[in-house]
Amino acid sequence: MFTTRPELAGTHGMVASTHWLASATGMAVLEDGGNAFDAAVAAGFVLQVAEPHLNGPGGQVPAIFVTASDRTPRVLAGQGVSPAAATPEHFADLGLDLIPGSGLLAATVPGAWDGWLLLLRDHGTKRLRDVLKYAIAYARDGVPLVDRVTETIAAVSDLFRDHWTSSAELWLHARPGELHRNPALAATWERLLREAESVNDRDAQIETTRRAWSRGFIAEAIDAFSRQAFRDDSGRDHAGLLTADDLASWEATYEDALITDVGDWGLVKLGAWTQGPALAQQVLLLDGFRDELSYVDGVPTARTVHLATECAKLAFADREAWYGDTDVPLDVLLSAEYTAARRALITDEASAELRPGNGGRLPSIIEKLRGAQAGSGATGEPTIGPQGQTRGDTVHIDVVDAAGNMVSATPSGGWLQSSPTIPELGFCLDSRAQMFWLEQGLPNSLRPGKRPRITLSPSMALRHGEPTIAFGTPGGDQQDQWQLCFWLAHTLGGLNLQEAIDSPAWHTTAFPSSFYPRSWTPRELVVESRLGKSTMDELAERGHQVVDAGPWSLGRLSAVSRDPATGILRAAANARGAQGYAAGR
Repeated sequence: MFTTRPELAGTHGMVASTHWLASATGMAVLEDGGNAFDAAVAAGFVLQVAEPHLNGPGGQVPAIFVTASDRTPRVLAGQGVSPAAATPEHFADLGLDLIPGSGLLAATVPGAWDGWLLLLRDHGTKRLRDVLKYAIAYARDGVPLVDRVTETIAAVSDLFRDHWTSSAELWLHARPGELHRNPALAATWERLLREAESVNDRDAQIETTRRAWSRGFIAEAIDAFSRQAFRDDSGRDHAGLLTADDLASWEATYEDALITDVGDWGLVKLGAWTQGPALAQQVLLLDGFRDELSYVDGVPTARTVHLATECAKLAFADREAWYGDTDVPLDVLLSAEYTAARRALITDEASAELRPGNGGRLPSIIEKLRGAQAGSGATGEPTIGPQGQTRGDTVHIDVVDAAGNMVSATPSGGWLQSSPTIPELGFCLDSRAQMFWLEQGLPNSLRPGKRPRITLSPSMALRHGEPTIAFGTPGGDQQDQWQLCFWLAHTLGGLNLQEAIDSPAWHTTAFPSSFYPRSWTPRELVVESRLGKSTMDELAERGHQVVDAGPWSLGRLSAVSRDPATGILRAAANARGAQGYAAGR
C-alpha cells in the first residue's frame, strides 16, 4: 500500500489536525507538561487564526473525549442555539423559504469559546493564558496564510467591497504566504484575559471570562452589530436576530455519547442533533455485507464502493427525515430488525430514490431543490456562490496523551465569509442556522432556542470496550462518508492510520445538502481516480453518475490512537492539500 507519510508512533503524546501550526501548538503544550485537553484547547484557538476561512471565534465546537480516569466517552456540546426571535413567521414575513447561508439571519449563539473553556476548566490543567497565548501571538504578530484562505477571499471580494466593508478592511489586503495580522482579535482575547486575571484562582478565572463573553462586552458588541442590515444569500439586506439575552441564556454542556457495537469494535458518535448517527447506520448496514467487502493493495473494490454508497443513501435519507434537536428514535433506527429491513432494499443497481424508513417524512421542498446550483464534485472545502454562500467549512483536531486522555473535536462556523466582521471584535458570527428547515413539523424545523442539526461529526473508536482511536474530518455532509472510507480501510482493509487516510475516498451527493441552497443530485458518486479506471467503469455500469474528483481531493482526515496493552501512541494526518500534519513523540 502506497502511503504519503509514515504513521507516527511514540509514548509521550500525539496531536493530529488540519493545520501544522495547530498540531505544533498542541505538541508544545504537551511538552510543557499539559495534558490532551490543554493541548486540544490551545490548538483549537490557533485553528481560528490559521484557518479563518474554515472556523472562527464566533463558531461552534462539538467534541468526544475520554479521561485517564473515566474510560466512558462523553460529548462536549459546544453548539449554540437559535435566537429567541428566530421564528418561522419572521422568515415568512421576509418572503424566504430557506434560511440564507451567509449574512446575519443564519447566526446561532456562538459556542466555541464557552465549549473550549468548559473543557479546559473540568479536564485541563493549564491556566487560560497558557493555552490562549499561542493564538494571541499569531493574531497580533501575523500568521502565514495558506493559498486556500486567499482563494476564498478572492471569491467573495466583490461582496466584501460592496457590502461587507468591515470584512474588506480586514481581509482584502491578505496575500498567500504573507503574514496576516488581526490586531482587533488579539485585543479581544487580551481583554478577556485581563478580566479573567482580575481573580487569582484558575477555575475562577475561566468562569470570569466565560461570563465576560456571554454577559459582558462580547455579548454587547454582538447585540449592537446584529441590529444592522447586511447583504446575504437572498440578494437582499437583512438585520440579524442575535441579542445579548440569547448569549446570556446559553452555555455549553456535556452529554452521553452514542456507542454502536460492531464486532470487536465500538463506534462512538454524537447524538442525532448532529448527523453523527448516520455513520453508525452505515456501519451497521455494511456489517451484513462484510463477506462481500474487500480491499486489494489498499484500494477498495467496486463492489465495496457500491455497497457503501447505497448504504450511505439510506442512512442520509433517514438523517433528513428523522434527525434533529428533538426526541429521535435511535433505538429503532439502529436496531437489528430495522437495519435488516433497510439492507434488503439494496440491489446491484444504483438507487435514484431518497428513501427514509419507518414512515419518515421529508421536507416538501426537497424536489424543488434537486440539482439547484449543485456543486458536482464538491470536496467539502469552501464552495462560494455569488452572494457568499458556503458549505463544508470546518477544521478537525485529535489529541492523545500518555495517561490515556483522548479528544476528538470538529470546530467550525464563524468563518471569514459567513457574515460581516464585527470590527471591534475582529471576528464574525456563524451561519449554522441555515441547516434548519423553515417548514414546520420536521425534526429539524426551526424554532427559537433549538440547535440546528449540524454536520460536525467527530468520532472515536473502542476496541474490546477500550477507547482506542480518535478521528474525524472536515467536509460538511461528506464528513460521515469520508470517515466511513477510513473506518472500512482500517477495520476491514487492515491498513494502519496513515494508510487508511491515504486510501482512495468517495462520497455521494444523492441527498439534500445541509447548506444553502440545499441541493442534491440523485445517483451522483464523487470518487478519487486512484480507485482505478476499471472500478470507475464498473460503478458507472451499475448506474452511478461517476464524477472524477482527481487522485487526491476528498477528505481532510486526521487520527490518533492508543494501544491500551502497550501504551504505544500513534498518529496520522491527511496529505491532501499539503496542510494537515501529525506531531508526536
